[in-house]
Amino acid sequence: MRFSKAVVRYRIPILILTVILMVPSVIGMIATRVNYDMLTYLPSDMETVIGQNELLEDFDKGAFTFLIFEDIPNKDVAKLKEKVEVIDHVDTVLWYDSLADLSIPMELLPDSIYKEFNTDHSTMMAVFFDTGTSDDLTMDAVEEIRSVCGKQCFVSGMTALVVDLRDLCEKEEPIYVGLAVGLACIAMVALLDGWLIPFVFLASIGAMILLNLGTNIIFGEISYITKALSAVLQLAVTMDYSIFLWHSYNEQREKYADKFEAMAVAIKETLTSVIGSSVTTIAGFIALCFMSFTLGRDLGIVMAKGVMLGVFGCVTVLPSLILVLDKPLQKTKHRSLIPNMGKFAKGIVKIFPVFLILFAILVTPAYYGYNKANDEVYYDLGECLPEDINYVISNSKLREDFNIASTHMILVDSSISAKSVKSMIKEMEAVDGVKYVLGLESVIGSRVPQEILPDSIKSIVESDRWELLLINSEYKAASDAAGEQIDTLNTILKKYDENGMVIGEAPCMKDMIEITGHDFAVVTAVSVIAIFLIILLVEKSISLPFILIAVIEVGIFINLGLPHYLGQSMAFITPICISTIQLGATVDYAILMTTRYKSERIGGMDKKNAVWTALYTSIPSIIVSGMGLFAATFGVALYSDIEIISSMCMLMARGAVISMLLVIFVLPAMFMLFDKIICKTTLGMTKIKTKNQEVSVNE
Repeated sequence: MRFSKAVVRYRIPILILTVILMVPSVIGMIATRVNYDMLTYLPSDMETVIGQNELLEDFDKGAFTFLIFEDIPNKDVAKLKEKVEVIDHVDTVLWYDSLADLSIPMELLPDSIYKEFNTDHSTMMAVFFDTGTSDDLTMDAVEEIRSVCGKQCFVSGMTALVVDLRDLCEKEEPIYVGLAVGLACIAMVALLDGWLIPFVFLASIGAMILLNLGTNIIFGEISYITKALSAVLQLAVTMDYSIFLWHSYNEQREKYADKFEAMAVAIKETLTSVIGSSVTTIAGFIALCFMSFTLGRDLGIVMAKGVMLGVFGCVTVLPSLILVLDKPLQKTKHRSLIPNMGKFAKGIVKIFPVFLILFAILVTPAYYGYNKANDEVYYDLGECLPEDINYVISNSKLREDFNIASTHMILVDSSISAKSVKSMIKEMEAVDGVKYVLGLESVIGSRVPQEILPDSIKSIVESDRWELLLINSEYKAASDAAGEQIDTLNTILKKYDENGMVIGEAPCMKDMIEITGHDFAVVTAVSVIAIFLIILLVEKSISLPFILIAVIEVGIFINLGLPHYLGQSMAFITPICISTIQLGATVDYAILMTTRYKSERIGGMDKKNAVWTALYTSIPSIIVSGMGLFAATFGVALYSDIEIISSMCMLMARGAVISMLLVIFVLPAMFMLFDKIICKTTLGMTKIKTKNQEVSVNE
């Protein structure tokens, strides 16, 4: 109570301090770098990641891309090549004429080299950068290449994807927030009992969102998914806490003449209920931190921090705003559009077996779809972008004109003899889907002795420790065929050099596929166990955690299973995040009803009356909470051109509605069915008589 009274007393200083903190928060938000490259979240001890670091350290080569020039004469392409070579952080540009300076007659060069770099109407050159794939300097270089070479030049590769993704995100993100705020506001105006209070909620929550985004500077950078979703999610998830405080304050206003005393009591009561409610949400986000693919940790920590700040803002900033604006808030109150739910709730309780049967029927197809949808996720990051974007067009041209779907790089010990390397290249070129292997041994052929090559040329593909080979593949990165191809290439490589490494986009994606499957199982288990233990402690029951989690988990199965039946595919990260977010954010609905049911049973009410009371008193709060989450995410889902963002928001919106419906219709039926077990396994309920009685209440 001391804390509550302090908030009431220092309401003006609290608001002044909040406004002051917004300034460094905005600066921190702007200064926090955004990472658009998903592959950087692979564990640092993986061979592909180690190999990328070796490439950068030994060759000064980080990012790699192909440039495709359409309908441009070779002499003009040569001039553009010279312009590309002088762009900052471009390390090496390889074209078929790169060997012409060696004073070697071109007829001595293998015919395949010319053919692989040229078609009837287009020519291709490879570009290496001396900085990493998602480095800001590399992205600047790619943008300059596009500017210098014009619209007839198409830039493929991961950096081009990152640039296009960044540009699209920066354009869309302000609209995400606008849509989330606008639609949440409409939902709150419609479902709450005041015209002005939703805007007060948004001011308080908005301040905490800014504080959360500003404090992300302590991490140095956050992922683009975290940046795009954190504001929307924080708004949706922490709106509940504001509603709790507002309802509690209005109740206390009827008991206390003094608004300050009423608010102090409301803060105390809200703090107790909100802490219990927020712990499950925080646990869901913290579970993401157990992913070895560290994007989960990025999103999990930022969102857990956001929820904690949301709770803090709800019991400090929001009460201060309400007290300052009390007069206009009271004058603009209106009746909620949600009617009295007594009769509706009585009908649900009366026919509860119907909902149990429907629930039982849904479980099998929901779980089947859930498992199938998890097998149908996509890992190709290019699929999250619109088809008319530069990167997607460039990759299509690379496949259509040159039959190159992905490029691998091989690092082999430079002490391995040229004869062995040639033998290895021959074996690798025989692997299904390999177009060709580019290395000194394959490019110059057997007729040109390596000794006559100048160091400037050798340094492109050789260092003191490694020789670099390029393998162009007909198989798309993240496909099963590419995975099998990489395994075969690795087997051949290890035969010649145990320490050799296959690296590049496709090998990194293969690693990502392998670790995220394991991550999904780990994160799901951690979130379920953590939330089980929280419910166990909060409700002091052995049976209730099983019932509550079962209801919400079936909601997750339905939500994540629908893409299978609808013929849709999800990005690999989507089911991992949605399963924990939906469980953590919507189990609160079930806890709210359960707490009231327990209270009524302990107070002496019979089973049916207790379930009926818990249901009809909880429905308004559950509807407001569920529709708040739906409204904040649905607009973003419809608007976004970035498939990962769109699908995650659609699943969150749909998950909120599914969980809301299951809690309203199925959870009361569970209480009716398992009342005896609940009473025997819950502290404080063991002495309750479990004899059935009819509902005999006045509505």
